[in-house]
Amino acid sequence: MDEEMKQSPGGKTKSPAPFLLKTYDLLEGVRDKSNGQRIVSWNGDGTGFVVWSPDEFSEIMLPRYFKHNNFSSFIRQLNTYGFKKIASKRWEFQHDKFQRGCKDMLAEITRKKCEPSIFPPFLKASKDNKGDSADKKSDCLSLMEENESLRRQNLDLQMQISQLKALEMKLMDCLNVSIHGHHHHPHNKIRRLF
Repeated sequence: MDEEMKQSPGGKTKSPAPFLLKTYDLLEGVRDKSNGQRIVSWNGDGTGFVVWSPDEFSEIMLPRYFKHNNFSSFIRQLNTYGFKKIASKRWEFQHDKFQRGCKDMLAEITRKKCEPSIFPPFLKASKDNKGDSADKKSDCLSLMEENESLRRQNLDLQMQISQLKALEMKLMDCLNVSIHGHHHHPHNKIRRLF
């Protein structure tokens, strides 16, 4: 059987989502190229991957494998498949079924169901206030979904901040060059805004 295909319980052959295959192939493609590994690579034990340089990843790697160069869109896709950001200081992502050397497990990764509504059901007025354990369980699940949605929004905002800070540095360097006529001269450098 092809390593990219899995047999589903109904007997039908199930193949991994194209996004997952492309992401896996992207990581495998940079393993043999040291210049690519400074941009993105598997983590040390192969249970996740790290985007070391989001700007270069967006400019160089994403267009090579996907039809866009938007890092935030890439992160949203990861989130829809249940990937978790596991490091606070770097862009490291992990999924139990996404591991180096285990391409056959990709078929077991499925998209999450629909996004929670903007107005969760547990906040709507109810006719009876008794509420049973099923309602409480539903409320808990709704809260968890809303929390996950907020976490994704937070990641997107963090990425936007990172991109704006990088842009600020480039603009400051450009301004420095235009004012002083040279790069990175410490005593003439204009102070950063942040």
